[in-house]
Formats: sequence, structure tokens, C-alpha cells
Amino acid sequence: MNLFEWPVRIYIEDTDAGGIVYYANYLKFFERARSEWLRAAGFNQHRLMEQGLRFVVRDLSVKYRRPALLDEEIIVTVSLDEISKAGMTLNQTALRRSDGTEEILAEATVRAACINEAGRPVAIPADVAEQLTPK
Repeated sequence: MNLFEWPVRIYIEDTDAGGIVYYANYLKFFERARSEWLRAAGFNQHRLMEQGLRFVVRDLSVKYRRPALLDEEIIVTVSLDEISKAGMTLNQTALRRSDGTEEILAEATVRAACINEAGRPVAIPADVAEQLTPK
């Protein structure tokens, strides 16, 4: 999968008193898109957990560019930048599409680690890495 897209509707609970998305909520949108990206690749997080695997955010960097507003539908994207033995780097954006144009609202670089039930780093299984890597 090269670029995964997930639509998100902005509800009142996502906004501040001015109807603008509260900055921390972009992290929730990014998390949900990553979960759906894994699901679309054939990996249910619950099943991965049953196998003793978890993907956790190791660090991230976010740049906020424009506000998303109450009632808008935005698109949150996920693309795999790099995959290593026990982790991966993902690029994510939240964007607004209107009249054939795209406007980036926020963008993030997320480094995720693969860990076991004890919280120790483990190798990403070969079948998972292969399925997630763009062809």
C-alpha cells in the first residue's frame, strides 16, 4: 500500500470553543488512520495482540498548518517511509479537499516500535513487514 486515506468528520467534541479542532485531537485522528491502515493491510490489531505483538508510538513530530473546522470532513493519510527490523517510520497528513484542491492542515512523522507483551522490542514478523511495504 503506497498511500492510505481515511475520512474523518469533525464533531463538536473535537473542537475548542471557537469551533476549531483542538491540536491534540489530530493525534487521535492519526492513530485511527494507522489502525485502519493496518486493518486494510490485513492485520487486525486485536489478532496481533493475541500473537503477543503490539505497535507503539516511539516518537512523533507534528507540524500544524491550518485549522480544521466543525462539521468538515477531512482526509487523514498514512504512508510508510521506512521499515526496520523492529520498527517503522510513517508519514501522515490531515488534509482538506475542496473543488479539486488539497490543503494540508497538519502533518506528522511517526516512529513506531514493535514490542512484545512485556514491552520489549521484537522483530516485525516477515509476513507483516512484507505486506506493509509498498510494492
